[in-house]
Amino acid sequence: MKISYKWLKELIEITESPEEIGQILTATGLEVESIEEIESIKGGLQGVVIGEVLTRDKHPEADRLSLTTVDVGGENPLSIVCGAPNVAAGQKVIVATVGATLYPTGSDQPLVLKKSKIRGALSEGMICAEDELGVGTSHDGILVLDTDLPNGTPASEYFGISSDYLIEIGLTPNRADAASHYGVARDLKAYFNREIKLPSVDAFAVNNEKLPIEVEVRNSEAAPRYTGLTISGLTVAESPSWLKQRLATIGIRSINNIVDITNYVCHELGQPMHAFDADKVIGKKVIVTTVPAGTTFVTLDGVERKLSDSDLMICNAGTNENPEPMCIAGVFGGQTSGVTNETTSIFLESAYFSPIWVRKTAQRYALKTDSSFRFERGTDPNMPLYALKRAALLIQEVAGGTVSSNITDIYPEPVADFQVKMTYRNIDRLIGKSLDKTLISNILNGLDIQIQDQAETGFTAIVPPYRVDVQREADVIEEILRIYGFGQVELSEALSSDYLSDFPVNDPEKLKLRVAELLVANGFNEMINNSLTKPDYHTSLAESIQGNPVKILNYLSEDLSVMRQTLIFSGLEVIAYNSNRRQKDLKLFEFGKTYNEIGEKYVEKERLAVFLTGNIGQESWFEKSREVVFHDLAGFVMQVLSSVKIKDVERTEADASIFKFGTSLTLNRKPIVSFGQLQASIAKKLDIKAPVFYADFDWDYMLKQYDAFVQYKEVAKFPEVRRDLSVVVNKKITFEELRQIAYKTERQLLRSVNVFDVYEGANLEGKKSYSVSFILQDDQQTLTDKVIDKTMQRLISAYEREFEAVIRK
Repeated sequence: MKISYKWLKELIEITESPEEIGQILTATGLEVESIEEIESIKGGLQGVVIGEVLTRDKHPEADRLSLTTVDVGGENPLSIVCGAPNVAAGQKVIVATVGATLYPTGSDQPLVLKKSKIRGALSEGMICAEDELGVGTSHDGILVLDTDLPNGTPASEYFGISSDYLIEIGLTPNRADAASHYGVARDLKAYFNREIKLPSVDAFAVNNEKLPIEVEVRNSEAAPRYTGLTISGLTVAESPSWLKQRLATIGIRSINNIVDITNYVCHELGQPMHAFDADKVIGKKVIVTTVPAGTTFVTLDGVERKLSDSDLMICNAGTNENPEPMCIAGVFGGQTSGVTNETTSIFLESAYFSPIWVRKTAQRYALKTDSSFRFERGTDPNMPLYALKRAALLIQEVAGGTVSSNITDIYPEPVADFQVKMTYRNIDRLIGKSLDKTLISNILNGLDIQIQDQAETGFTAIVPPYRVDVQREADVIEEILRIYGFGQVELSEALSSDYLSDFPVNDPEKLKLRVAELLVANGFNEMINNSLTKPDYHTSLAESIQGNPVKILNYLSEDLSVMRQTLIFSGLEVIAYNSNRRQKDLKLFEFGKTYNEIGEKYVEKERLAVFLTGNIGQESWFEKSREVVFHDLAGFVMQVLSSVKIKDVERTEADASIFKFGTSLTLNRKPIVSFGQLQASIAKKLDIKAPVFYADFDWDYMLKQYDAFVQYKEVAKFPEVRRDLSVVVNKKITFEELRQIAYKTERQLLRSVNVFDVYEGANLEGKKSYSVSFILQDDQQTLTDKVIDKTMQRLISAYEREFEAVIRK
């Protein structure tokens, strides 16, 4: 948001420099991003002075040129060749001397004055027209002045040129109240304890009632307050220089005097306004309502839009009792009802529109205007009437005209102040310092927050409705602290502050960062993908995914019409994009949300997806590159689980509709991660031919299982023992089943179970042989052969009993 330093000084007394004001605003919560000096005329007309034409003769070599001598206050007059037809001896003129830099109107290139010869005649400067100076658009001839200022006087003094400072504020979404010069002045008022000088509207008067326009508000929820009046007999023209300069300082392009005034009031008071050509208000009636879905409407930018039945529109009476849209309320005007050079009377609107209605409409059409920026964040419902009178007076000042109707002010249910119960105990507790009660009262009064029901323990804060971000006790305390000054709260060991919310024992962001750093250290790149996706992606996985896709009501395109139910396809899109650009060796991961409609509920879950494809590493002189295999992915999966202290998982086969082959790890009988090679039919949806290995972690469940508590255990003093078995079982039996039976059989001494070979052959028809190693250890004593043999015999018996296993010896 851009603020003019000079404009701000008109609202509140400021003796501080722009830099000091910037520091104060930043300290109070309005962060100043930059301060730039702005000149009302670019270049400030340096080197341009008032001169007097002493002589004028025809150029001997050119009929349209004149040879002049001009007194510019120096020892000798200057010789200047001039092409203007209206130059004459005795005139007071504007002269650009050698070395001056001009910025002509409509030109992107500056003009630097040099001593030169024109058709053989010396020229030591230029007598200027207004467009050459950048002060206007006329090029009919040189500027002839009516002034008694002495020759040599700087032109900047004649034109009253002065510099201003543009203060750019990074306005946060919660501070809609500060989206104007008046809003910024209110913060300075509270900080300095100075009064604000709002322009008086006492001169406002209704001159006649010759142009009444009826107003009907059919949707008071969307338009809680609507005011308006008519002005007739005005002249639409170019704005005066003071108005154009004021708007140009904050980056607003001048359009005409009527539109410029509505923009001026918007940036002065934070109240958006709109002016309609009164002659185009059919039936002399304004109707604030919605229109049927599909109604076409051409906005000021010339774009035809199809309206929704949820768009609040400003309409006229139309024909056949069907209201005709003139403006999208609070967002954008219409092409046919706007002010033009032929306009002689206007209907001036000043309203308070529902932030929710304006926000949805602005997002629906991707329209971001100064008006919607303010309305969708919440404007002051008590400002429209004052702003209407202020704008009417300014319009009469710059365009003439008379107020030709009474003010219409439809406000059936005034917006109430917010009432917040406050206790001094909580104020001291959250600030970390005990403040004087009188100081607290002064700060709140400076912020227009009134105090009622004051007692020894607390009071009730009456917050004006324009402070939509101050509705809780903590919000009011923050207001006190930002004006008091964060820097004034002393730092000491004894200082302590409290908070109203608890921090989680397990910080999810820290855990996420830990896993991300682990994967990045292993060569992975992180993805951040769109949560919107194609509906047909999930059709093939409908049987594998619980619930239905969440559909977007107002989607931008068919390809982005549902919320993703899985991270598979967004990751495959990234793989396809990179593969098409010869980047085929990929390690990718993404933390993202999935969305499902299950019954009547919407379920949102956080998941971690890991993708591997191509070669596992680059080829080098000591190692050949090879394609990614399942165990590469399995290793990374186990590292992730280990980093968040998850162990004792059980293994089952992964969903065959998703994985060509793979494993699902469960904890407490609930899947925590599934991983393996994706089915080729899934990858083929994005024209990916190479094998893709994918792991899908239930991140929400992993966070619940994580325990930040660390318990240390002394390293065992007694040696571990390894024993191997060759177990022949039915080929359908998995190693995971063997492992689980081993741990159920021996819970005290068994430390680990590992398979180091698998054999299938013709001599083992329908069966396979697992070579399994067992690590045994006792924390209290050295294991004896008797104990070891007894333990191994129990394991053998369990395998024979459960799987009809044959132990090969």
